[in-house]
Amino acid sequence: MLFIRSLLFFLIKTVLTIPFSLLILLAAPVPALPRYRFITLWGRVVIWLAGWVVGIRFRVEGRENLPQEPAVVLAKHQSAWETIAFQQIFPPLSFVLKKNLLRIPFFGWGLALFSPIAIDRGAGREALKQLEAQGRERLNTGFWVLVFPEGTRVGVGEKGDYQIGGAWLAAKCGVPVVPVAHNAGRCWPKNAFIKRPGIITVVIGPAIPTQGRKPAQVLAETEAWIEAAMQRL
Repeated sequence: MLFIRSLLFFLIKTVLTIPFSLLILLAAPVPALPRYRFITLWGRVVIWLAGWVVGIRFRVEGRENLPQEPAVVLAKHQSAWETIAFQQIFPPLSFVLKKNLLRIPFFGWGLALFSPIAIDRGAGREALKQLEAQGRERLNTGFWVLVFPEGTRVGVGEKGDYQIGGAWLAAKCGVPVVPVAHNAGRCWPKNAFIKRPGIITVVIGPAIPTQGRKPAQVLAETEAWIEAAMQRL
């Protein structure tokens, strides 16, 4: 039964994605923030579809912790679910991603219209400069910035190495960090076709101040909060 429901979800999502991709390309001339809100309609449909077909629903704790001004969100990364669902949980987000993804025909073009922060992760110090320059511009435009500090998806119960990039950006721009924990991998495992019904819990922590602090200090506090919250989940 799980296979059938997962297959149905995949087929419906694919059928919906093809025409929507064309609509997204037509939205290219629209200003960044209105364009983002239009593009995220696809994500809202997919999350609703996951609930209706597969039985994956979610709840959010800690919405009151969201600051009024744009911030940098540092979140656990377990699956593709959060990259879609966060679009409706948080204010407009600019994702940090690898620059080469934008070169993929159609898919990459659609990503580019999301106003992402595209960096060359293999460029070392230069990548941090790219992140700071583009991130500052996005924050000034009204976008929040989403960074998965572990860099890649990790399995349930696993922990990756936290990278400095997101904390560096927040500290350089003087904006708060919002730590986020969740257990999406239990229902929507990484690289898995089979999706499982259940309720995903997203926990938003208190904003972490960055002004006058070193990025390493901010990252250490963020990592400690996220991993402690993951233990509770």
